Amino acid sequence: MNLIIVESPAKAKTIKNFLGKGYEVIASKGHIRDLPKSRFGIKLDEESGHLVPTYSVAKENAATVKEIKALAKKADTIYIATDEDREGEAIGWHIAHAMKKDPEELPRIVFHEITKIAIKHALESARKIDMDMVNAQQARRMLDRVVGYKLSPLLASKIQKGLSGGRVQSSTLKLVVDREREIQAFVPVEYWSIDTIFKSNIDANLIIHKGVKLNKMSIENNDQAEAIEKSVKADTFVISKLEKRQRKSATPPPFMTSTLQQIASSKLGFTPKRTMMIAQTLYEGVKTPDGTSGVITYMRTDSLNLAKEAVGAVRGIIENRFGKKYLPKEPKLYMKKSKGAQEAHEAIRPTMLQFTPEVAQSFLKADEIKLYRLIYERFMACQMEDAQFEQQSIIFKGNENQYKASGRKLIFDGFYAVTGTEDKDKLLPTLKEGDIAEIQSIKPTQHFTEPPARYSEASLIKKLETEGVGRPSTYAPTVATLSQRTYVNIEKKQIVPTEMAFTVTKILEEHFANIVDISFTANMEEKLDEVSEGKVDWQKLLADFYVPFMQQIEKGKEKIISLKLAKPLGRSCPKCGEHELLLRSGRFGNFIACSGFPKCKYTEQCDEEGNAVEKKETKVEEKCDKCSSDMVVKNGRNGEFLACSNYPECKNTKSINVEEKNSQTPCPDCGGTISLKNSRRGAFWGCNNYPECKFISKFEPTTIKCKEKGCTGVLAPRTYRNKEVYECVKCKDRTPRDEIDTK
Repeated sequence: MNLIIVESPAKAKTIKNFLGKGYEVIASKGHIRDLPKSRFGIKLDEESGHLVPTYSVAKENAATVKEIKALAKKADTIYIATDEDREGEAIGWHIAHAMKKDPEELPRIVFHEITKIAIKHALESARKIDMDMVNAQQARRMLDRVVGYKLSPLLASKIQKGLSGGRVQSSTLKLVVDREREIQAFVPVEYWSIDTIFKSNIDANLIIHKGVKLNKMSIENNDQAEAIEKSVKADTFVISKLEKRQRKSATPPPFMTSTLQQIASSKLGFTPKRTMMIAQTLYEGVKTPDGTSGVITYMRTDSLNLAKEAVGAVRGIIENRFGKKYLPKEPKLYMKKSKGAQEAHEAIRPTMLQFTPEVAQSFLKADEIKLYRLIYERFMACQMEDAQFEQQSIIFKGNENQYKASGRKLIFDGFYAVTGTEDKDKLLPTLKEGDIAEIQSIKPTQHFTEPPARYSEASLIKKLETEGVGRPSTYAPTVATLSQRTYVNIEKKQIVPTEMAFTVTKILEEHFANIVDISFTANMEEKLDEVSEGKVDWQKLLADFYVPFMQQIEKGKEKIISLKLAKPLGRSCPKCGEHELLLRSGRFGNFIACSGFPKCKYTEQCDEEGNAVEKKETKVEEKCDKCSSDMVVKNGRNGEFLACSNYPECKNTKSINVEEKNSQTPCPDCGGTISLKNSRRGAFWGCNNYPECKFISKFEPTTIKCKEKGCTGVLAPRTYRNKEVYECVKCKDRTPRDEIDTK
């Protein structure tokens, strides 16, 4: 038996269907070994000066590791088949260590698409794990850990609990804040246009007045506009020049991660997060007429390369469907100009051209077919002929003024035959040079310049790509993190920074200028690329960053003035009687506390204005197990709980048993009943057959049936790649949770 280890269950299922007997395919479900969540997990070796990571297997991954180890013992050959990027390479390396195997001895297979041919070809051309790529990912992970675990607590201690700082996150936040600063500092500038229409409804632009060439901002005020208007009305115009030129509209390149996210946002209204989740499903495997298969290539890529076989196949389809005039003589090649592009990868394209959008309509969900059609049509378009236009222009010449009118006519649709076009023809009438041209209407119009537009999620990703910040796998998570941390709000698809974003950015600019410097962050990305190419030592890169950064942290602790609200209230603490009470700000709002903290931990609840409010403590019949005092109901960050009324002398607490509520849906794992339960971390849904069945969920299961043909399962809540989804208990088909909730 041969064992193939992949990352996701859906991918494992698809590959298993291709290979059949003799192969066992199992999913690691992402990272199974990582830096610990609860502590820093990195030590500085004083002798070598190297940063040494401490990796561990999280509790939630223990069962998966156990299963992998058991299968590995029976396997003749173990193939590492994680995603073909740095993170996938590192995951494979961690899997080998978790199995206590030498990573260098395990065959590593990679594929851009999950099809039968691609998998078999990968098995025939296995390689070793690329340690340069692994080290590049280790360096990135450790850099992010250093910044996150050292900078975040500092921001929390100086500004407000719950704040975070990140290597890419903070420089991205500065981009958003800088744009908002531009908008706030913007001063509108007045300018005027002379809107003129010649007979036959020809809309023309004034380009010369009294021998002076004009641009958009040339006419600055009403007086100038009126003077020009009088001059134009008194002028006599003739048609001095007619021109027709042919122009081409070049075919668009195939999609890579950033452009797919941008076009899906503008055309489909998808967020980058939603786009990547749908693309992940299309890559890992969906139902097709030939069975379950991946229908697009790997969706995290910054390459524009295309496989020769795929290009040859699509050229045949173009010729058969549209004719030879739509097919270029030679295949079109595209290259990524930016640094760090992984040209060994492929662009995003369909894997089975016979699975057309028309055929896919019967197999894919609504959002999946929308994104698949976008990818399919873009791939066809990139190998078709350019569209051709006839560019028309007319020059109207007077004694003091000169106008120009422009038009355009599509004479060959080219790739527009697939993608369509929203550009309408603007045809000019047939005229002759030397003819008199009369003005139909003229009107001076006042305008004001407008401030730069706020970033949308798509335009921010485009900016990050242009500046070289982050890589395909980081774009969407970086933008999503800013929103999750309440640094920004999304309003009408625009990213609007909060007041906290300005506060944090200002402090980082003053004390951690390199962290928010976009060029510094981009330069670090280039160095990580060089690590993956074997040109830079990863440990030296880490040390060069770590030592000065930790010096910045220590200086920050001393020099950054705390911005936490600490307003004296002019009354003494009723508990200690020695110190004054202060109005403070915390993660959950304002509260009153003793200035003698931590020796005195007295606190009071208060309203938004800082006025003390009476604590609501409802007594219950239950007595304290430790001191027999009355128990009272209190409110905490996880909801209500029972606490001893003799606090702080007695600190006994108990969770409140929530009223039992049974779900109408049977347990997805064992078919038993599910009920609402409680824990110190809040309420959750759990199986009543515990401990035999350990199914738990944050959300109540639904009664919604799976929509996949022939499947009788129901949808159950799951967390997949840190995203909340509903997953069918039988076929494992996943749907984003927000889509189900909306319906």
